[in-house]
Amino acid sequence: MEVTPIPAVARTTRARWITAGLDALAQGGPDAVRVETLAAALGVTKGGFYGHFDGRAAFLAEMLDEWERRCTTEVIAQADAEGGDAADRIRRVGQLTFSEDLHRIDLAIRAWAHRDESVAARLRRIDNQRMEFLRKMFGAFLDDPDEIEARCMLTFALAIGRHFIVADHPGYTKLEAIQLAGEYILRP
Repeated sequence: MEVTPIPAVARTTRARWITAGLDALAQGGPDAVRVETLAAALGVTKGGFYGHFDGRAAFLAEMLDEWERRCTTEVIAQADAEGGDAADRIRRVGQLTFSEDLHRIDLAIRAWAHRDESVAARLRRIDNQRMEFLRKMFGAFLDDPDEIEARCMLTFALAIGRHFIVADHPGYTKLEAIQLAGEYILRP
């Protein structure tokens, strides 16, 4: 009697777990990041989770590491590699960091930071890295430290806050108004 082998089920990668966790975070906050729920969404058992992570706390920390890498480290490196003047690099970092898929994760982490001091400390560190990047870029074409700081703050506030603005912009779409504001801030 010949036995037909059962095809092996591919193991879910660490990266897939983290991506699923970030998606859950963006949709429902940290309370939505549940091993059972993620396993069901991935079509696997939760046992595979524990092969990659030493529990939920370690998993949440790795999710934050991934967010930091994707939303700060990699985008600044990519903008540096692509080159261009300082304004071009600011635009590129903004496009990459605050794309809709990454922006929703960023907003979820900001909300989470209100409830968790360790997340708030990490967010503060990342925001400081982002502001330092902006200071360096604006400093490439501006001399006045007050103007540099003001433009950095306005740029960062526009990037984070644009999601919350629901005002009408007569004669402009919301995207056009945001782009107009961005270009105004980046003028030499």
